[in-house]
Amino acid sequence: MFEVAADAYNRFMGRFSEPLAALFIDAAGVRTGQRALDVGCGPGALTARLVERLGASAVWAIDPSASFVEALRARLHGVDVRSGVAEELPYPDDAFDCALAQLVVHFMTDPVAGVRQMGRVTRPGGVVAACVWDHAGGTGPLSTFWRAVHDVDPEAHGENYLPGCGKGSWPNCLNRLACAASRRSG
Repeated sequence: MFEVAADAYNRFMGRFSEPLAALFIDAAGVRTGQRALDVGCGPGALTARLVERLGASAVWAIDPSASFVEALRARLHGVDVRSGVAEELPYPDDAFDCALAQLVVHFMTDPVAGVRQMGRVTRPGGVVAACVWDHAGGTGPLSTFWRAVHDVDPEAHGENYLPGCGKGSWPNCLNRLACAASRRSG
């Protein structure tokens, strides 16, 4: 979960997430007349594009970060924006024509449960779609960070997994990085 100011997040990720949102809704086949849910909406890059295409009354958004929910409510009036997690979506079955998750599945506590919930709230024949960075290609926005991790600890193996990190758990990875930096400097 991110508890940072929405404008700070937008300054870092907006240059990536804004253009991606337009491509993503086209790839998902979102079209006028549909009802859409943005899961893990953040400060609203995808939500704003959905509103442009569908209108505010046809878009719902949910995110666990209070700062993002507050910022999105202020930015996009008429959108139903809620605080919550993908793994426990507070919507009825078959409520949407499409459920989309942009740059969020890899942050879900339980990605399988989150995607299942997206399927549950999407009508039969609807679209459940997600996109994430191509971390394997080494071109994601955190690539520079992971190259630095490798410089500090040559046993680290890139963005997908660091041995001994609890399968990519951020606190454990950062603890490992801190320990590796201590070993190197001390």
